[in-house]
Amino acid sequence: MSVIEPIAFRPRPAKTAASGRSTTQACHTPVVSIGKPPVQAAFNRQELYAILALYGRKVAAGEWRDYALDFTPDKAVFSIFRRASECPLFRVEKCPGLARKQGAFSVVAMSGLIMKRGPDLDRVLAVLE
Repeated sequence: MSVIEPIAFRPRPAKTAASGRSTTQACHTPVVSIGKPPVQAAFNRQELYAILALYGRKVAAGEWRDYALDFTPDKAVFSIFRRASECPLFRVEKCPGLARKQGAFSVVAMSGLIMKRGPDLDRVLAVLE
């Protein structure tokens, strides 16, 4: 049984009054699924390639030195650091829940200011060039 499967409790089989033993015809409760497990938000191969290409250029220029990837059920985040001991300079976020509203991709500055948001990752990353 995996971690996300619900535990199904079934009632005990009915006992007969004469013998005190359970009957072979037990009533079974169907297992009810509570819902689908949450889908993990993640960058696909092309998106990650575009982000890492920009990151590689900035590392070669000496501006950036470290990165981190964080994945939650509703958001995937690529954090960019000047040094590993500091807070991130920028965060590239993918929120699939906002894809139809404001665009799934956004670049967020260290202060929390959203610098650019939209459905096209290349246009969003252009703000970091």
